Amino acid sequence: MTMLHATRGKNFWSLRPVTRMDLAVGAYDDISSADVPGFPKRLLGAMPGLVEHRCSIGERGGFVLRLRRGTYAPHIIEHVALELQTMMGHDVGFGKTRGGDVEGEYTLVFEHEHEQVGLRAAALALETVQRAFDGTLENVDAAVAELKAIAETPDTPPLHVRVQCGVTGGSGRAEAQRLLMERLADPGALVIDVSPAYLLQAGLPYARSEMAILLDAELTDVPPRYQEEERATQLVNVLADAVERDGMVICPAKAWDVQDYARESGCRIAVFATDDDVTARDSRRARAVGLVRDGRIWIEGCGEDKDAGALDPALPATSQVAAALAHATMRSECDG
Repeated sequence: MTMLHATRGKNFWSLRPVTRMDLAVGAYDDISSADVPGFPKRLLGAMPGLVEHRCSIGERGGFVLRLRRGTYAPHIIEHVALELQTMMGHDVGFGKTRGGDVEGEYTLVFEHEHEQVGLRAAALALETVQRAFDGTLENVDAAVAELKAIAETPDTPPLHVRVQCGVTGGSGRAEAQRLLMERLADPGALVIDVSPAYLLQAGLPYARSEMAILLDAELTDVPPRYQEEERATQLVNVLADAVERDGMVICPAKAWDVQDYARESGCRIAVFATDDDVTARDSRRARAVGLVRDGRIWIEGCGEDKDAGALDPALPATSQVAAALAHATMRSECDG
């Protein structure tokens, strides 16, 4: 086990709290459940409820079929962690196993109802699967009893913090945060800079927001696999998951995947560009548009077109336009 932690807020993996465990599997990388005589029988004898796991097959017994055909330790550990929680009375079912951030490692995530139960279930699942491979697994009674005892302890409180705006992207976050705070002129306003690295590891640090600013999906502070366009877009879109219905997501022009996700999440969108090149498709979708014209920031769509000030060449243009657009869309004339 190279990493073990729980996320409380919305996260890259799920809208629900999850436990994440990273594993360096060593020799187990080349040993499937079909390679070890009696492995499926031992595991199912100790945990008969695994027959209910549909897995990727999509039907009852799907995971058992995968076991008999041959699947590998990280995937098995994910299912065992879920089943241990089911056996002690929690209703959980979501899990994923993927290749890890470095060669030879795997990342697995699974749902939990109680944070400490999830963390301990991960470790107990690892031990259970190792015993099954070694041929020494007889039952999981002690593990289930331990998890039941943990479940009786107070859980980590859920997130309740509500903020005005969350900001993420590969660069310019701090500047966008500061510029929006200056425009709001309200020292009590919560505008939160959420780095993609923090978002990946811990999930959102707040529960809900009125607005989100997604500056871009060109990420540099996360492992290379999360810098790829599809995963990077999925990661920054987590901020949209927390925006209240009919809240506003500020996003780049022509970022169709980001715009589509925000709209499907029930949000309104406003788009920005650092030039005067905003497409008709952007304009049709957007509640407002921020752009740069002759060295000045202009906001279109909030009543009459508004001059939001000169562009400062010493600051990132994206941050300036996004902050001005965010402030303008908080004004009453943009709420119609």
